Amino acid sequence: MDKLIIAAGFLLIIYALWQTIQKARGRAKSSCCGTAEAVSAKKVEDTDVSHYPYRYRLSIDGMHCSNCAKNVENTLNNMSGVWGKVNLGKKEADVLSKHAVSEKSFADTLKYASYTLTGYSVIEDPDAA
Repeated sequence: MDKLIIAAGFLLIIYALWQTIQKARGRAKSSCCGTAEAVSAKKVEDTDVSHYPYRYRLSIDGMHCSNCAKNVENTLNNMSGVWGKVNLGKKEADVLSKHAVSEKSFADTLKYASYTLTGYSVIEDPDAA
């Protein structure tokens, strides 16, 4: 039994050393998203806020790290006429849009990217006035 415990301890030490070396070389999968590289943000072409009359606040579940936040932001920015900014700490996204976007549309888009829409608030809707 003692030999089994020693062998298990030895294997744990070897594994820890291997992970440390991989991390130092930049090859370890260090984020919850399974990548050591930082996800780069997709920039929207139109950054004139006045072109986005619709405003939404989305609560999003499933974001755990900065890469998750960038993935969500990129997912939103890939939607036509949508510009999103994510606040990881609040697990929210503030979204500007050139057209009305339904809760279902946001939910489906986020679900496809493996995130869950848990809250949807219309902040500004020019059609409601």
